[in-house]
Amino acid sequence: MNFDNIIFQQSQGIAQIKLNRPKIFNALDFGLCNDLVKALEICSESEDTRVVVITGEGKAFCAGGDLRVFGEYLDTNPSEVFRQLIKIFNVVIMGIRAMPKPVLAVINGAVGGGGASLAAACDLRIAASSAIFRQAYTSIGLVPDGAWTLMIPILIGFGKATELVLLDPVINAQKALEFGLVNMVVEDAKLEGVSNEIASKLAAGATKSFAISKENLNHAMFGLLERQLELERSGMIRASKTSDYREGLRAFFTKSQPKFSGK
Repeated sequence: MNFDNIIFQQSQGIAQIKLNRPKIFNALDFGLCNDLVKALEICSESEDTRVVVITGEGKAFCAGGDLRVFGEYLDTNPSEVFRQLIKIFNVVIMGIRAMPKPVLAVINGAVGGGGASLAAACDLRIAASSAIFRQAYTSIGLVPDGAWTLMIPILIGFGKATELVLLDPVINAQKALEFGLVNMVVEDAKLEGVSNEIASKLAAGATKSFAISKENLNHAMFGLLERQLELERSGMIRASKTSDYREGLRAFFTKSQPKFSGK
């Protein structure tokens, strides 16, 4: 199958899904999310695929939602793009969690917004030492989605997750490791080699055992996951109707400091 927004390769039990919108830091839009859904379905159904790797082309893993798409709706129906795009993105997140094989996020560069949700949904995360992380949503008047408000607190704790939401700091790879946001940090030049070694080890492992163990890990969380995804979607629609969101997006495009009114 041919894809427009990802590079999809399968070899020796390893399927690699590479987000391929490098000029805009692999930002998520309808085309990319749809390609991810299709690729994940192929991986789930393929008996030859024993492990899935998700990474990014270029300098970023994934910068989150494509703000240019959001801007197109700003003066007409700003909530509609979120209503539809998050619905597809939620299918991506559920597809990763329901994948009966290990899913490895190889974080090659910057991560923001929904990119962090994408990485958090994976089973393991390996980051290049130059990678940086930012929550980003609240700085433009929006709210986290993609199960961010479930998965990130599970990984790093409620207090740290609240800190990220309220203060929106930029976090380097070492700090992300200390927080528990990633499992491993390696030098940029070694990222591909180390991730290939781990993927190969997983591909050679007891696949059925991995699948059952992942299913058991998911069991207690899946009801929460489905509810949280829909709650976040509803919250994003509400946030997109605020004056603060309009101001935040305006400030982003004009590279100025937003002046939020709380409305």
